[in-house]
Amino acid sequence: MFRLILLAPLLILLVLFGLSNREEVALRLWPFDLAWAVPLSVAVLLIAAVFFLFGAFIAWAAALPYRRRAKALENTNRILQGEVAELRAKEAREVGPVPPPANSLARITRPAA
Repeated sequence: MFRLILLAPLLILLVLFGLSNREEVALRLWPFDLAWAVPLSVAVLLIAAVFFLFGAFIAWAAALPYRRRAKALENTNRILQGEVAELRAKEAREVGPVPPPANSLARITRPAA
């Protein structure tokens, strides 16, 4: 529901932008003799989408070293947890069964009424 509240005004603005900017513009690529005639709203939204994807790629590439380090730390953590489990098992075998404490609460009985 929260997403709908945030997206509805944005979608309304995009539709209004598209309806109010229907004049055609020619997009040309300089070194080549290429031209593409499209409505202004399509051109602006297309350029915005391309740069959004470019920014998303830059953010993804910037996070790669941190993700690589996190994965290495997860592997190290998994190895260390295995070693701790082995050491605990070894200690449990060496110590043997643990007797109950001398002053345990299990010995306390209620007096007969």
